[in-house]
Amino acid sequence: MTNDARLKQLAVRNYESTYDVVEAYRGYTDIREYLRLYNEISSIRLYTVNTTLLNNWELINPSQAIKESQWYQDAMEYGNLSSWEYIKDERDQNKHLSLVRRVELESSHKVGVLVINVNSSKLNAILNQESFETMIVDDHNHIVAANRPGNSGKTLEEISFDTKLLEQEQGKGSFETVVNGEASTIVIEQLKPDSSRSGLRIISVFSIESIVSEPNRVITLALTVIAISVLLAFVLILTFSSLFSRRILQLSKHFSRVGIGEFNTAIVIDGKDEIGLLARQFNSMVRSINDLMAEVQKSNEQNTRLVEKQSDIRFKMLASQINPHFLFNALESIRMEAIMQGQTEIARIVRLLGQMMRSNLEAGSRKVPLKQEMDIVLCYLEIQKFRYEERLQYEFQLDPELKQLPVPPLIIQPLVENAIVHGLDNNLEGAFVIVNISRREDHADIRITDNGTGIAPERLEQILWLLQQQEDVEGGRIGLRNVHDRLRLSYGQSYGLTIASRPKEGTTISFSIPLGGVLHDSSIDSR
Repeated sequence: MTNDARLKQLAVRNYESTYDVVEAYRGYTDIREYLRLYNEISSIRLYTVNTTLLNNWELINPSQAIKESQWYQDAMEYGNLSSWEYIKDERDQNKHLSLVRRVELESSHKVGVLVINVNSSKLNAILNQESFETMIVDDHNHIVAANRPGNSGKTLEEISFDTKLLEQEQGKGSFETVVNGEASTIVIEQLKPDSSRSGLRIISVFSIESIVSEPNRVITLALTVIAISVLLAFVLILTFSSLFSRRILQLSKHFSRVGIGEFNTAIVIDGKDEIGLLARQFNSMVRSINDLMAEVQKSNEQNTRLVEKQSDIRFKMLASQINPHFLFNALESIRMEAIMQGQTEIARIVRLLGQMMRSNLEAGSRKVPLKQEMDIVLCYLEIQKFRYEERLQYEFQLDPELKQLPVPPLIIQPLVENAIVHGLDNNLEGAFVIVNISRREDHADIRITDNGTGIAPERLEQILWLLQQQEDVEGGRIGLRNVHDRLRLSYGQSYGLTIASRPKEGTTISFSIPLGGVLHDSSIDSR
């Protein structure tokens, strides 16, 4: 603050009226800002001789008593050197530890004295964290802060402190003395910055008895615990070793009997420890060996029948592949014929139908990239648009960063199908379907919106109830239920479909998927 040009200009300016002073004070808020930022400071004030100023406890015209005070005269005499003083604040009439320094206001012709008060409560709170007696003392032996009640504000002489210790070794170091009838150690630390003409001393008083009593008590307690522990450990080791050896010998004899083929033997060892558990497992093992030997022949017969059934199933799986291949070949033949006849639109729809059916047949339990799922949805929408022409319109809104997000297969197409069916139902204007996929923090939000007739509140409540049932209910929406169940099985019970709808305002079906690993496959983007 000694280089604050605005403060200096505010202090030396000659004001023509009280209004000018008030306006100048109102425009200067730096001191209040300092107090707000640094809670270690309780107040800042600048004493300067300017009869046109008003006393606002920040800029003060020094009274004659202040000019004659020792700290003010020392500040004016020692120039740019700061000092620590324990002085009275005019506002609360209490003494505070203050940093005092003369300030050049205008080319050395006008000077002032800057006083910064240290927050006494903050200083005492820091000292109260110490378990031993601690004091902060200025050069005049005033106790400016202490962690013992009643010591703050007094002098060292008033608390019967031996001030001769302050004269030894430049007033710092460690000294042995007697305090209040007890042998004690006094540690004095000198704090004096290079740019200060005076400093502070931190005085700590340690009772030697209090220092060594706790370590002695801990040592005695530790030796007692060690002695008891060694004795108890010896008794326990002797007892357990005897018991352990007898039980191990008994267990070894039964192992030998089983080794020579006596599977009818049984061992009885009480206890819930490892040996008792081993005995019970040994008896169980012997019984299992007998059971397994009796079931070997039966197991061989079952294995033979299982091999035969597996062969039969493999043959049926090969046979079941004829129909899908036949269907794809037939669709490809129809598409080629349509191309040859110039029916390109029909050929395109046939290709989309084949592509969609192949994707549906190849769908398994593994997850697929979101882009692949959206390709199936696009095929379905194009086929339906070929069917309904201008009565069906759709729009995709897809975040490009989510294209490789793994999702369960056939998780969006049933919802789009539901939107088209109910969007075209009793709607002369046709259906408009929006598929919006966006990112929200660590989730992908999927929302399918249609402009259909909406769902009545009673029917919507029934649909939501059906989605929560554990068993299939007759009359339920199979497509919605299937998607809802797969979402909950894949990501947890907190996930699933959310349906919002009002009559004549359309329907919105939405769900969220947590962002996981991204699939990396060069074949995914080959489309």
